[in-house]
Amino acid sequence: MRNVKNLIYKPFSLLYLAFLAFILLTIAGYFISFLKGILVDAVGIPQEYFWAVTFLSLIGSSVNFPLFVLESVKPVTLVETVDIFGVKRMLPHITEETNETVVMINLGGAVIPTLISAYLLLVSIPSCSPNLWLTYLQTLVVLVVVISTTHQSAQIVEGLGITTPAWGPPTMTAFVVFLINYFTPVSCATQIAYIGGTLGALIGADLMNLGKIAGVGPVVSIGGAGTFDGVYLTGLMSVLIVLLLG
Repeated sequence: MRNVKNLIYKPFSLLYLAFLAFILLTIAGYFISFLKGILVDAVGIPQEYFWAVTFLSLIGSSVNFPLFVLESVKPVTLVETVDIFGVKRMLPHITEETNETVVMINLGGAVIPTLISAYLLLVSIPSCSPNLWLTYLQTLVVLVVVISTTHQSAQIVEGLGITTPAWGPPTMTAFVVFLINYFTPVSCATQIAYIGGTLGALIGADLMNLGKIAGVGPVVSIGGAGTFDGVYLTGLMSVLIVLLLG
């Protein structure tokens, strides 16, 4: 058996703790600046709403609102042992078992990104687009393509829920935006990318598969479990790819 003393570590020194705190604050500062550059400068969220959106996304990553319960009936085979004139026989019986799946929606991964997309559609795009209806049409094309491709690539995993390739929706979003821009100029590329990536992943992966998730697990959360997981991260990555390639 290993010596227990080898598993006990000395307390951190104050200098080492100060070094860790410095690294953490430095990384956090760069991350906040990066996030602010995407949401405020590129996407167009007002400066005064940035901290509220960031805070709600962080806190909302662990907040899920129950929507409804799906029930599924699965056949279950039970084997009964009976004694017939001294001979034991095994008789199978098929019965039904009802499973319930609670469908929830994640605050940070679905509600907040959807509200941001609505703001971009109703406020940000009208203020930056010289041809509003053309921009709406371009947004619709991006959204339809991302919904279709995301739905085709989505997989339902027993005990986990709905999964999609991490880079699928954002790369497809960026590709369609640049393809449209090749034929006709796109005036609000970052806003369209965020909406296409966010709502495309949400609708294509989650909403269009709601009828198939009954019995997958006890709980299924729309929008992912983490703050920057699922739909939320897809929107940010879509905008980032457009900025990097633009």
